[in-house]
Amino acid sequence: MAGCVVVTLPLELVLGARVYRRPRRLAFTVLPVLVVFAVWDVVGIARRHWTYSDRFTTGWLLPFHVPVEEVAFFVVIPICALLTYETVGRMLARPRRR
Repeated sequence: MAGCVVVTLPLELVLGARVYRRPRRLAFTVLPVLVVFAVWDVVGIARRHWTYSDRFTTGWLLPFHVPVEEVAFFVVIPICALLTYETVGRMLARPRRR
């Protein structure tokens, strides 16, 4: 996940994706993803459909035994995807402006 942030952060800083500059829009994008997949995880864990290995997680658990890494994934990956989407949109729009 850190790699995704490192690779996509220049899209905001250099290419002007404007994702972090619009926190309300960012929240409206990330929060539904976070809620839906967090609920999905809670149900999956409660029904014992899946578990998380102590070997590959920090051991820090949030309520309902959800690993902190899982919630971080549900925040970081949509932000990286949004940064990419906004940058591609800006790049494709540039030739039309000229």
